[in-house]
Amino acid sequence: MLVKSKIKIIFLTALFLLMVTGCSSIIYKSAFPTLSDGKYDSEFPYKGSSEELEQISKTIHRVSSLAFYRSYIFNSGTKVKLQDINSDLLKNKANSVGYFDKSSSGTAVTIYSEGDKIALLTCAHVISFPDTIFSYFADESGRFTDYLESISIKERQLIFIAGFPSSPADGTDSDVDLLAIDKDKDLAVLGRTFSPKDRINFPVFPYPEGSAKQLEWGSFVYVFGYPMNYKMVSKAIVSSPDLDGQGTFLIDAVVNRGFSGGIVLGIRDGVPNFEFVGIIRSVPEEVEYMLQPEKLRGDIQYSPIVPYRGDIYAVQQEQLKYGITRVIPIEMIKNFLNDKSGQLLKLGFNIKKFF
Repeated sequence: MLVKSKIKIIFLTALFLLMVTGCSSIIYKSAFPTLSDGKYDSEFPYKGSSEELEQISKTIHRVSSLAFYRSYIFNSGTKVKLQDINSDLLKNKANSVGYFDKSSSGTAVTIYSEGDKIALLTCAHVISFPDTIFSYFADESGRFTDYLESISIKERQLIFIAGFPSSPADGTDSDVDLLAIDKDKDLAVLGRTFSPKDRINFPVFPYPEGSAKQLEWGSFVYVFGYPMNYKMVSKAIVSSPDLDGQGTFLIDAVVNRGFSGGIVLGIRDGVPNFEFVGIIRSVPEEVEYMLQPEKLRGDIQYSPIVPYRGDIYAVQQEQLKYGITRVIPIEMIKNFLNDKSGQLLKLGFNIKKFF
């Protein structure tokens, strides 16, 4: 009797598991009826994709740029106008000469790696600095005059990728060159040619391009980038699809500085069917002015219980409006790469293999 009871229990257990499996299939089809509809998914992925996301993360890099300026400063009595500027005037009329630099950082994705050449895609504004910066004297009412207070000229600029493979053969480290740029589309291609002696194995973004115009309200997307110098992946949903007729769309991702150039991935019929649908362009921001006391030397701090009676300065601060992020669509990216393909091919980068 004991053996028969055990056999009965095993039989019932197997029957139960069979029923559960069948029900799971039915439940799965009911819960995810649109996973095979050929559209971009609007629900959170139903299964894990950590391995695929880690693979993608290896193609994402932090790009930094540094521009160096020489600044010529004039006295108010010099009365120099823009049309008067020439090399002799700068040498003879400038009261003093100074130096300063401007820096920025963002995100780039590797789109080409073949032989000794590597190319990355990013936003143009990440690596763009003005060639010349002008500042003007103000009159007693605070209005700017036509007389120059200073003129700053960019002397050189460096663009580099953090962690980029170094090249012992030619003595370079992480510098890259600007290969192509379109400031209107806010897109740029960075690249580098290594020495033939170097053995470069640099992963390229492994998934196909999608179609931003096929995104819908509520489509689910992943975003990769380097906010505040940290590589991160986040999630978002799409709003205002095809905002401008060119595929531009908005996402609700909460991004910080450094995310510009970060990639946006749609999912078609479930993970791991990722598709490249765009890169992050900008976050709305507002400029605010705050009154601050003059800075004290060293680490000395003002006492909160002693009234301040010194000079007060207006300080400009930019406030990001989180949760509204504009994305450059893949259609615009493909057009940009197609327009620049001939220029890039002359440099040895057959970028058409990307699209």
